[in-house]
Amino acid sequence: MCRTCGCSEHHLVQEPHLTHEQMHSWGIEHHHHPENRSVIEVEKDILSHNNHMAERIRGYLDARNIYAINLVSSPGSGKTSLLEATIKALTGKIEMGVIEGDQHTSNDAKRIMDLGVHTVQINTETGCHLEAGEIYNTIKQMNLPTDSLLFIENIGNLVCPALFDLGENERAVMISVTEGDDKPLKYPYMFESAHTCIINKIDLLPYLQCNIEEIKQNALSINPHLLFFEVSALQGIGMENWISHLLQHTQS
Repeated sequence: MCRTCGCSEHHLVQEPHLTHEQMHSWGIEHHHHPENRSVIEVEKDILSHNNHMAERIRGYLDARNIYAINLVSSPGSGKTSLLEATIKALTGKIEMGVIEGDQHTSNDAKRIMDLGVHTVQINTETGCHLEAGEIYNTIKQMNLPTDSLLFIENIGNLVCPALFDLGENERAVMISVTEGDDKPLKYPYMFESAHTCIINKIDLLPYLQCNIEEIKQNALSINPHLLFFEVSALQGIGMENWISHLLQHTQS
């Protein structure tokens, strides 16, 4: 259960001890319901603190010329494999750091650390997304050098992470060809908030009934400004365009 975004909770709070004056002053709407139940609808923006912290992150990163990418996808799309291939291609060209988000384990973080990159694990336990406050505290501790690249591998989830700005320069949504052509239509808010879309595992196309052009058209119907990269992270196919894209933004 997510305790922050309430994705698996009913957004109604029962609190019989508040007076009508208190509820009015706090911007709370109160409705009487049958069976002697009192239901309160809280209208305060629960994302306001997150957005404030995200702006602090942007200021911190901009001052150090650190380019941050928030990498989001469903579980198993290949985010960590993409990071491994990316790090291998960029080693010696630019300094990098990685924040790994998972509910449990540090398995992915260990894979990245084995490549010699400064990596910090965030375990959210019951949380379904990373939040800006967690990222801010982490990057301050990492003390990344100027002119570097920061990857944030978010929790495998195409729903809640779409709502939480992490102060990133770029949100990259990844979809594998095994997930179906209509994935963007099923999860429109994530694709709407993304800057780039990485279509992974294209080496499996001969074995699937998947149409990349249909994936793109579905995604573009939601966000006409998306930039696409077609890759196989494990096989190294198409990685040169992704690497060029990163270097363009970090060496300009």
